Amino acid sequence: MATQNSSSTVSPTAPTNTPQAPLSRYASRYRGVFEDLDPPSALSCNPTDTISHALLSAFERDYTHLTVVSGTNRALLGYLSIPHLRILLETGKVRESDEVAKAMVKFRRRGRVYRVITMDTSLEELEAFFNGEETGVKQEFAVVTDDKRRFVLGVATRTDLEEFARRRPA
Repeated sequence: MATQNSSSTVSPTAPTNTPQAPLSRYASRYRGVFEDLDPPSALSCNPTDTISHALLSAFERDYTHLTVVSGTNRALLGYLSIPHLRILLETGKVRESDEVAKAMVKFRRRGRVYRVITMDTSLEELEAFFNGEETGVKQEFAVVTDDKRRFVLGVATRTDLEEFARRRPA
């Protein structure tokens, strides 16, 4: 999977009840739910961890995204995009000795409704989420949680979904 780097993405969305037409050339191959992607477990770090620790953890597992959780109650606070982090390091905006909090993208909780992605979310819904069908904003990854959003279970990217569909027979 491309993103072993870390979303139930909980991403901004508006409810929609209308079925969508097939979304991509792969849509007919999905026939399943998120769990069928067999995503790796999410890899999380704390905001007080050093950037070097987060980078090492991500590289060891070939992850592109890490979730950032509270060190006290494991609440999902945001995420760390490794490709974006590399840019921040190259431009000198952060250093490897800085805390993850300085480079993470924080989830905005006030006034936002997030789309909950669970292991039971259909792959068609996941693709619609990546395409920004509900919000008009494309998403690069999804954080998968339990139904009540208490636990981060995994992360997936559009590439993970496309690779899954390519491997399935038509």
